[in-house]
Amino acid sequence: MIMEQEQQIGKEWLEKLLTLMGFAADVKVEYRENELERTQECWLIIDETQLPLEKITMLLGERGEGIDAIQYLANSVIHLKADNSEQQGFTVELNGYRLQRLQQLRTLTEDIAQKVRQTGQEIEMTALSSAERRQIHSFFKDVQDIATESRGQEPHRSLIVKPRY
Repeated sequence: MIMEQEQQIGKEWLEKLLTLMGFAADVKVEYRENELERTQECWLIIDETQLPLEKITMLLGERGEGIDAIQYLANSVIHLKADNSEQQGFTVELNGYRLQRLQQLRTLTEDIAQKVRQTGQEIEMTALSSAERRQIHSFFKDVQDIATESRGQEPHRSLIVKPRY
C-alpha cells in the first residue's frame, strides 16, 4: 500500500514539476529488475512523444546533468516525510537515456577492468555523477581481483578502479 501510494505521489510530483518547467508530459510508472542489486526498482518514465527534440535535449542536459538533478529532487522531496523503511528509490528515465548510459558504463568498466588487470595500475574515472559512481561500485562488488573507491570532494569527486590484492 505504501509503495503504491509513493509511486502515485512520484508520478504526480514529476508531472507537476514538468508542467511548471514548461515541459508538460505524461509519466508512466514501471518496475524494472536491477540485476546488480537483485531488486525491483521503480522507474518514472517521461513520455518523450509529447516533447519536441529540443525540450528533450534541455531536460537531459549536458552529460545527463538535467535528468540527474530531476531524479535527485524526486528522491529527496518525495521522501521528506517518509520513514527510511518506507522509502523506495525512483529512477527518472527520458528517451532511453538511462538504459543507454548504463550500457555505456558497462562497456567502459569492462575496458577499464581489462586495463587494470593488464597493467596492475589503478585508473581514475572522472566526470561521473554520484549515481554513476554507485553503479560502477555495484558492477565490481563481486569481482574478486578488482577494487573501487571514490576520492575527492564534489564536484571533483572521482572513482578509482584498482587491483585487489
